[in-house]
This record gives sequence, structure tokens and C-alpha cells, in this order.
Amino acid sequence: MKYDPIDPDLFCVNRAALAERMAPRSLAVVHSNDVMPTNADGVMPFKQNSDFFYLTGIGQEESILLFFPEALHPDDQAILFLKETNAHIAVWEGHKLTKPEGRGISGIISVKWLSEFDTILSRVMMHAESVYLLTNEHPRAQPGVATRNDRFIEECRSRYPLHRYERLAPLLTELRSRKHPEEISQIQQAIDITEQGFRRVLEFMEPGVGEWEVEAEFLHEFISRRSRGFAYQPIIASGENSCVLHYVENSATCESGELVLMDVAAEWANWNADMTRTIPVNGRFTERQAAVYQSVLKVLKEAREILRPGVFLKDYQSEVLRMMEAELLRLGLFSKRDLQHQQQPYELTRRYFMHGTSHHLGLDVHDVTPPDGLVKEGMVFTIEPGIYIPEEELGIRLENNVFIGSDSNQDLFENIPIEIEEIESLMNPPSS
Repeated sequence: MKYDPIDPDLFCVNRAALAERMAPRSLAVVHSNDVMPTNADGVMPFKQNSDFFYLTGIGQEESILLFFPEALHPDDQAILFLKETNAHIAVWEGHKLTKPEGRGISGIISVKWLSEFDTILSRVMMHAESVYLLTNEHPRAQPGVATRNDRFIEECRSRYPLHRYERLAPLLTELRSRKHPEEISQIQQAIDITEQGFRRVLEFMEPGVGEWEVEAEFLHEFISRRSRGFAYQPIIASGENSCVLHYVENSATCESGELVLMDVAAEWANWNADMTRTIPVNGRFTERQAAVYQSVLKVLKEAREILRPGVFLKDYQSEVLRMMEAELLRLGLFSKRDLQHQQQPYELTRRYFMHGTSHHLGLDVHDVTPPDGLVKEGMVFTIEPGIYIPEEELGIRLENNVFIGSDSNQDLFENIPIEIEEIESLMNPPSS
């Protein structure tokens, strides 16, 4: 693996916390993700199921966790099943985890080969009353392909129809939404790598470079620092492209006088950063660009102060819209008279700021989202206000990642340049 080993105590703690929330005499079964095909004999890069990783630390395909905290025999309380390697796999795919390696990563003593799963499951199911199974219940999920967990749900219910079945996702959502100190450390590492990529781009940027070249500069820095690469598909959007929220072509040339909006970040050990910065291609903001930029930055700073424990996200978003409305008025994008003729609250504001301000961050970039929408201590959120003015070919978004502390928030991006003066200074170093 590229990244540093993670203390297996983290995964032991995660499993213990899950055990406390499971019904008596119940077991849970969680599968790794599939290796997804592309065309011919090609496959996509493997991305582990985040819930499976959260409970085991295992990043390998074709793996299963059987978790039965009240099993009669201690060896059955947690069993990790791994794909057994052979000479052919070793030649074509490389090293696969051994049983001792699986124990060392996960902290699970009982490690078996995948071929033993059906037999062991049949044995332990006789002692269980409830079975927790996993589906992807994220509010933004767009299920279109059946996962290993989905297929196992049908198989398990068919083989064992008289057991009581429960949803595992709500329990893991509650647990994953509040981060352990070790998780914050991993997220911070992803952020620190992202910072180095951004500083590299500030030195690289000049009129005439391609958006794709900027993307390459980030990727070079990320991979050279042992990240597996981008946390998500990067957005490098110059000029009018900056007003397209999910612009990912990254195919235009950056011209002098334009801004380039860069929504790009690194992953580290399966945890993610999520950064957006907007910079002038020629190293200097125009007066209008600077005015809009300062409005976005002002909203980010004010939002950071009100995103506190006990606040509901819907109320927080309404307050951010109120802040943004005041800034858009100041920028002359509409008048107070215009506001009086709105059909819906913040109708005009949403023309220029049409997306949400914050989402959870962690093992997924859009991390698990508790249904109550309540901000709690220990959560990590993005804060990403933006103003998009298509008629001026001007889009500005700024995004930091914030840890919700008991007494105050910690901006995990405190070392990443965001002020106009600092950005212009780094893009225009003194001549030697």
C-alpha cells in the first residue's frame, strides 16, 4: 500500500461501537465492493466499500466481514473472509493479503478464506435471531448497478427466510458521521497534500496554459506524495466554464483576464479532502473580480462561525442565503425593489448561488448524512459558498473543510492560501 499503516485499534473501536447499537442475538454481514468492468477485459480502479473499510481497514476486493458480537464461541464474534491467492493470481495481479496480514490490519483474530464463508454462515445463523444487511442509503445515491451487498441480500433472504432482517446503514451512518481523532489525522493528511498541489499550481499558472495542464500539475503533486490521486473528478474551469457547477471536461485554454475555478483535492488512505479555490489566470484580480471574491469569502467566514453543534442544516442554509442576499445586493446584481417582487424567498439569490453550502466529509467526499440534519460535535463539513454570473463569464467558489469542535470549529484548511493578497503575492513572487 502507498499510505502509512493505520492503527487497527480504530477498526476495533468502530466494531465495538456498532455492537452496542445492534439488537440482541443479531449478526451483520458486510461485503467489499465489486471490481467493476469497463470494456473488453478492462476494469475500473478499485474503490473499497466505505462501510466495510470503516469496520475492517481492509482495502482488498472479494472480502467479507461476519460480525456476531454475542456468538457463543469467541472465534465467531468477528470473522474476516479473504480471497485465497494462488500462483496464477500472484503472477497476474500481484500480492494478496495473507491471514496474518488481515489480522494485523483489521484487529480481527479469526481470518478465514472466502471459500469457507457459506459453511460458517450456515452454522452461526442457527444461533442468530436478527441479521443486519447493508444497502447504500445515501440521499444522493443513484442506484443503477447491483452491488455485492445487494446480491447477498437476495441470496440471504432466500436461504434464511425466517430470520428477522434489519438495516445496517442507519447504524453506520450515525457512527461514521462523527469522526475519531485518528480519522481527523487522515483527513488532514489528504488536506496537506491538497495544499501542496495548490501551491504548485499558483507557481505554474499563467495565460495560455490548458485546463488539462493544471489538472496534471495537481495529479503529479498528489501521486508524488503517495496519494492514490484525486478524491473526485477534478473541476478546472476557466472563464465562462466557471459558471458550470460540474464542469469536468478541463479542455479549454486559460486566458489572461479570466479567473479559473478549481474544485480539486487529494485522497489519503481512503479519506478525502474537498477544496475549491478561484484564482486569476494572470496573477491579478480585476476590481470587479476582487469585489465578488471578497463577498464569497465573507460568506464563507460567517458560515464557519454559525455551523455549530445543535444547529439544523436547513436553518443554517437559510441563514447563509440571507448572508448571500446581502452580498448580491451590494454587488448590484439586483435591487431591494427587485426583492419585493420575488415569488419565493431567495428566488433572486438562487439565480447566482444555486447549490447547498455544506456537506459531510470523510471516507466519502459526500459522506454519510444523518437524516435528522443536526450538526454535532465531531463532524466534518465542507463550507463552499459561490457566486456565478454567466453574463459576466464570472464564477467564484471557495471551499474549506471544517471540524466541528465542542468550543469552536477548527478550519482544517488554515494553511491553504485564500486571501486575495496572499494569492497575488504567491503568483507574483519578487524578481531575484
